[in-house]
Amino acid sequence: MGRVRVGTCSFADEALTKWWYPKGLPARERLPFYAEHFDTVEIDSTYYRLPEEAMTGGWADRTPDDFVFHIKAFGVMTRHPVKVQQLPPELRDEAPVDERGRVDRPSREFRAEIFKRFREGVSPLRRDGKLGGILLQFPSYVVRKPVSLDYLAWAREQLADHVVLVEFRHVSWFEEDARADTLRFLEEHDLTHVITDSPRIDAKTLVPTIPAVTGRDAYVRLHGRNGDTWSKRGGGASERFDYLYSDDELGEWVEPLRELAGQTENAYVFFNNNNRSPGDPGDGRDFVAQAAANADSLRRILREADVPVS
Repeated sequence: MGRVRVGTCSFADEALTKWWYPKGLPARERLPFYAEHFDTVEIDSTYYRLPEEAMTGGWADRTPDDFVFHIKAFGVMTRHPVKVQQLPPELRDEAPVDERGRVDRPSREFRAEIFKRFREGVSPLRRDGKLGGILLQFPSYVVRKPVSLDYLAWAREQLADHVVLVEFRHVSWFEEDARADTLRFLEEHDLTHVITDSPRIDAKTLVPTIPAVTGRDAYVRLHGRNGDTWSKRGGGASERFDYLYSDDELGEWVEPLRELAGQTENAYVFFNNNNRSPGDPGDGRDFVAQAAANADSLRRILREADVPVS
């Protein structure tokens, strides 16, 4: 039987830096402090900028040998709108741009160069055995159709022998008549299905929670259950994912995680709720960082249920 490994999406978001790390802790010491408490992290900053070897090499140097990073793909790789200024300077002139200054329908050759640079950027983590998977999180307008499947197969080729994690944000991928085919496609292409926990509302931008394994490891992302802010326009991520799970809600994951750990080497669980909630006055904190607080609670609940957890 494998084990459950719990962490947060980012080690440096605002809620963590303000309400979880010790006050006055220098920025460079945050990752080592984080690694004293959790043995894995998902890096989401690479969605906005391509990773650089100097940066990822520093992450590798400041973490223990068994620490695992999962890295979110740069927006161009997952067909998100990206401002041309987010590209490396030497690539900006050749990028096709729309009237809003965003990279617009780049060629496969251009995207291939982005994938190449991404692979190079994470290579220090891979070299040191600390790279888990690369997360391809597709936007809600990427629906299930032949061109999307073709792109996904092509992206898999670009990432060669890396572990690739796939999260969809449109219900078409997992409607009843498509669910089995989607999971089969992921398994046949050695792509890990990302299991999600999201608001319990009816929306095309939400996929159901499907605890299926299509790769070596299981991968779970908990986005919170704030239905009021999920589809709100103009708000930031901290508003969209503003939610603190109760112990009862986390307890719903005990048996699914026990089963997932039984099928894999590792069942990774990451909390993406990245706002703050009122703290317990007895703990001396006005607020708590939701992701770290829930990660600690989930580990406690799993241990009490005799589920192997790091």
